[in-house]
Amino acid sequence: MTRVKRGTTATKRRRNVLKMTKGYRWGRKSKERSAREAILHAGVHAFHDRRKKKRNFRKLWQIKINAASRANGVSYSVLIHRLKSANITLNRKMLAELAEHHPEAFAAVLNQLPPAKK
Repeated sequence: MTRVKRGTTATKRRRNVLKMTKGYRWGRKSKERSAREAILHAGVHAFHDRRKKKRNFRKLWQIKINAASRANGVSYSVLIHRLKSANITLNRKMLAELAEHHPEAFAAVLNQLPPAKK
């Protein structure tokens, strides 16, 4: 077997690792071993936070809808229940958008709902 000199490949790999850690603090941006570990941890956090993002946005939409619905005299849980019973299939993202930017349209949606049962 012929001899293979790996200098260029290793250098390229090192360079790519250090490019990925640009902006990190202390040795994690300049020392290859620390940088490699930092990349692994960053990947784990990125994966988890992509899932957390969905959770956080849903919470935010619920808060916006609750604020707007209470301004119209209905609580969030009652509003969602009445929407489901009226077969209105607006998702929380769209309801929050209406509540924040188009309050008159949100009020119109509330007017479409059946009265609350006592």
